[in-house]
Amino acid sequence: MSRIPLVCLVGPTGAGKTAASLHLAERFSGSVVNLDSRQVYRDFPIITAQPSTQEQQCCPHYGYGFLPTEAKISAGRFMDMAGDAVADSRGKGRLPMLVGGTGLYLKAMLDGLAEIPQVDPDIMRRFETECDAVGPEALHTRLTGIDPVYAARIHANDRQRICRALEVFEGTGKTFSWWHAQPVPPSPYVGLRLGIRTTLDVLTPQLGRRIDIMLEMGALDEARAARTRCDDPAAPGWSGIGCAEVYRHLVGELSMDECRALWLKNTRAYAKRQLTWFRRDEGIHWVDALDFGTMDALVESFLRAAGNEEAASLP
Repeated sequence: MSRIPLVCLVGPTGAGKTAASLHLAERFSGSVVNLDSRQVYRDFPIITAQPSTQEQQCCPHYGYGFLPTEAKISAGRFMDMAGDAVADSRGKGRLPMLVGGTGLYLKAMLDGLAEIPQVDPDIMRRFETECDAVGPEALHTRLTGIDPVYAARIHANDRQRICRALEVFEGTGKTFSWWHAQPVPPSPYVGLRLGIRTTLDVLTPQLGRRIDIMLEMGALDEARAARTRCDDPAAPGWSGIGCAEVYRHLVGELSMDECRALWLKNTRAYAKRQLTWFRRDEGIHWVDALDFGTMDALVESFLRAAGNEEAASLP
C-alpha cells in the first residue's frame, strides 16, 4: 500500500514559512495544514502570527484559530485534526502541505505517535492545581530530575507539556522519553521536509520588527478582548509566547517596554530551540526563504517519486 505524500514546510518562528507556503500552494495546487501548536487558538490570530484572512483566501487552510483559549491541544488531537484535513484536501484534488514550527507534530505525523495509555483525570487535575500554586518552573525542576531528556526540550514555563509529562510518569510509571522511544505503528504518510534556512543572528532583528508590527496591528486590543472571554492566565491559550507577556502588561505587572523586551527575549529563545530541534532532523532539505526555484524542484522530484511508489503498489 502506498503512503500519502505530504509537503512539510518547517523552520523557526518568523523565518518566512507563510510566504513560501503560498507560493507552493499556487504552484502545486496545494492546501495548507497548520503545524503550529499556538496558531490553533481562536482569540490570538495576531499574536500567534496566523495567516491573515487575505492569505487564507489564496488557498484552503486548515487548523487555524479553532480552539478557545481555555482548551488544550495535544499531539494526538493535532493528528486527528491534521488527518481529517489531509483527507479533505486530497478529496478536493489538492496537495496537502503541513506548515509550521512545532517539531513534535511533524514527528508525530511522519514517524507515528507513541501510544501512551490514558491517565487518571484526578492525576491530571492534581498537577494542574499544583502548577497554579507553585508555578511551572518549580514543576519543570522536578521533571528535570525525573526525565532530563524531555525536560531539556521544553520551556520551563510550558505548563501544559510539563504537567502532561509528570502526569504520564505518575500514571504509568514510565517517562515521556521512555514512551517516545517505544516502537510505534508505521505512519500512513510520506513527507518531503523543507526547512527555511536562517540563523539566530539574522532572525533576531526580524523578530523584533515582527513584534512591533503585531502591536501596530492591534495585539493589545486582541488580548483585551480575549480577557473578556477567558481571564485565567493559566489557561492553555495564554501560555504562548507573546500572549503571556501581553497579559502581564494588561494587568500591570510589566510596562510596555518591559513587555516588548521580554516578548522578544522569549521568542528568540523559542526560535533557538526550534533551530536545535530541526537541525537534528537529517531528512530536512534546507532552502532560503525566497529560493522558490529550489523549492519547486524539490517538490517536483518528490511528487514524481511518490507517484512511482503509488503506481508500483497497484495490483
